[in-house]
Amino acid sequence: MSTETERGTYPVPPDELQRFGSMGREMSGLTVLAHSRIADQMGVSPTDYKCLDIVMRGGKPLTAGQIATMSGLSTGAVTGVIDRLEKRGFARRVRDPHDRRKVLVEVTMDDHKYDHMFAHLADGMADVLSRYSPEERAVIERYQRDIISEFRKEAFTGLEGA
Repeated sequence: MSTETERGTYPVPPDELQRFGSMGREMSGLTVLAHSRIADQMGVSPTDYKCLDIVMRGGKPLTAGQIATMSGLSTGAVTGVIDRLEKRGFARRVRDPHDRRKVLVEVTMDDHKYDHMFAHLADGMADVLSRYSPEERAVIERYQRDIISEFRKEAFTGLEGA
């Protein structure tokens, strides 16, 4: 795999940066709208849905503090989120097996129960990706990974435990 040095850096003209920025903002807005619709179909708020997604993507139970850090919400707000997710059967509180003083939040829903809500998005992505060669998709994937890394650094700068 190429390193940053091997790939080099190239100047980005202001108009190109503006175009990419504009597309990024539009994609961000559309993503928020799509996830809001899915949250509504699941019977939860967009905030509750994104906190559930954080726990699901974490791959293991998380503390309320970790959810708060990763979501940008206060721990008090996260307590309310967890209460609502428990009430709807999406998550539950469990004791940390290594430290019984800690309470963890784990997902209780079937991971695939809501797959049908995402099927059209996956189909659309497959349709778009099919228009690019494997080499072009590798470049697109590299760009996505790099921009996600930059956004992650920005989102979690100064936050402990992220």
